[in-house]
Amino acid sequence: QVQFVESGGGLVQPGGSLRLSCAASGFTFSTYGMTWYRQAPGKERELVAAIGSTGGYTKYADSVKGRFIISRNNVEKTIYLQMNSLKLEGTAVYYCNGGFWLGRGIFDYWGQGTQVTVSS
Repeated sequence: QVQFVESGGGLVQPGGSLRLSCAASGFTFSTYGMTWYRQAPGKERELVAAIGSTGGYTKYADSVKGRFIISRNNVEKTIYLQMNSLKLEGTAVYYCNGGFWLGRGIFDYWGQGTQVTVSS
């Protein structure tokens, strides 16, 4: 079955950096675009960044453009999100799912997410 295991979150000061990972299994990873999402307390889940199946195409939310970088390793079936210059509004649980920039993700299954807290 489809599984996503997100990791790499933590507590970081404003302006700091974190690198998130999402290990996927249960589907042909190399043929799917992938997307990072986040959900802040009391808010709806939002799109953060997406990457095409080969890594050749990327897309970012305006709020993170120029600060976040999405990448993938199809051998390891993992996507990454390098987050730099983090802001307080970056506090959220971060999730990944299949599909390129899809509002709901291709798969019904969602992992547990990884908590990112930006605080001084």
